[in-house]
Amino acid sequence: MELNKKNRVPLILTLGSMTALSPFSIDMYLSAFPQMAVAMNTTVSEISITLSSYFVGLASGQLFYGPLMDKFGRKKPLYFGILLYALASIGCALSTSVETLAVLRFIQAIGGCSASVGAFAIVRDLFSPQESAKVLSLLILILGVSPLFAPTIGGYVSHYFGWSSVFITLAIMSSTLLFFVYKILPESHKPDTTLKLHPVSIIKNYWSILKEPQFYTYALAGAIAFAGMFTYIAASPIIFMEIFKVSEQVYGWIFAIVAMGIVGSSQLNVFLLKRFSNQAILKSALTMLIVTSLVFVTCAYMGWYNVYSIVVTMFIFLACLGLSNPNSAALSMAKFGTKAGSAAALMGFLQMSIGASTSLAVGLLKAQELFPLSIIFIVTSTLALTILLFGTKKINQSLMSSGPLQA
Repeated sequence: MELNKKNRVPLILTLGSMTALSPFSIDMYLSAFPQMAVAMNTTVSEISITLSSYFVGLASGQLFYGPLMDKFGRKKPLYFGILLYALASIGCALSTSVETLAVLRFIQAIGGCSASVGAFAIVRDLFSPQESAKVLSLLILILGVSPLFAPTIGGYVSHYFGWSSVFITLAIMSSTLLFFVYKILPESHKPDTTLKLHPVSIIKNYWSILKEPQFYTYALAGAIAFAGMFTYIAASPIIFMEIFKVSEQVYGWIFAIVAMGIVGSSQLNVFLLKRFSNQAILKSALTMLIVTSLVFVTCAYMGWYNVYSIVVTMFIFLACLGLSNPNSAALSMAKFGTKAGSAAALMGFLQMSIGASTSLAVGLLKAQELFPLSIIFIVTSTLALTILLFGTKKINQSLMSSGPLQA
């Protein structure tokens, strides 16, 4: 497909909407946690486990869609996944217990993750590695719109129509997205009939990707850093509505303000790429992430935080992720062409599974204070930079036999 200004804009908007589907599913019902806890006779911490089940579904489902998209093309698996998401959303709206909702959220995620896998694979199909980082930054701009509006919309929708109306809204949104996927997206990858879907073949395919130093270095560093965002998402209802006692509507606006950090920095990344390499930006972003986490740990331990200062800290924290995420994604997928679907799926699996682990800790540990949460931030950011530094050495060693590093 030849890209020009006329078809590039609707294409990127559709791809951005695909990447925003699951984040919208995560953010939109956060402000309804207290209402859901009352309706299901449970606690906000236990309701947060339904968020973790969604993360688990996102992680495992992506491994399923990667080989399918490489074998059958990108669009057919997309049709199946988005339809499954819409049906599961209706089921979530009808749930009467935390257990049922957790299962349906898992199924909803299994369907919804097809959109994110498809978006990353199509970007890799249509754009060069350097251009991919710029396009991914534009996708993050669209993705970032969801935190700006989703919690606020969810807060008002749940306030006036009840928490179940949030999931009805998600069902309508996904049905609309399915229409645009059908009308606008090109089939960017010809079906590969030689690809076998036998479990052994799939595992070997994933292993061949995972053992590449360029992949595991950038994918793991990016995924572990991004786990801090999952921790923030899972803990934010506790931080703002339980610790600082803000209302559902105010929480929605706070969440939107903090989310502007990742939106703004992702667009700054487009301009930085004109002067600096992906690797340089990624390293600087992870270094700043550690600095921010150290400030958070110190202030949380000393009890210096109020609602305003925590908003500023989280804004800077997410801004660092807005710089690190598109560059780590572009670098980790740069070497893969025909395996782009599987590479995108494996990258997404790592990001979501690590994120699910950290968010699950928020619910299981019933973290009601800032300091335990700040420890997760400092551990993830430090580990991410450590992996990047040691992995880069491994990549440089492999350059002697495999040629220059992919940008």
